[in-house]
Amino acid sequence: MITAIVHVQTDGRRIPEVAEALAEVPGVSEVYSVTGDVDLVAMVRVRRHEELADVIAGQVNKVDGVVSTVTNIAFRAYSRHDLSSAFSLGLED
Repeated sequence: MITAIVHVQTDGRRIPEVAEALAEVPGVSEVYSVTGDVDLVAMVRVRRHEELADVIAGQVNKVDGVVSTVTNIAFRAYSRHDLSSAFSLGLED
């Protein structure tokens, strides 16, 4: 699975609507409203690199209210959460 972190600048008056529209785009797994230099961060997960262009350039950038995006492609994931859930039997600690 290929993961891209997309920083999204929006029309500031439409952040909730843009976030909801982005969350409906196939390939977008999560959308976060954040503080800082951008309004939203969208997590895009696809099987092949070629699909990134379809999702990000083809759909995310075309959502009404998206002003600009900057995309970072993840090389590796380091997550205590993922490791602990992989070995969990579903029992509480």
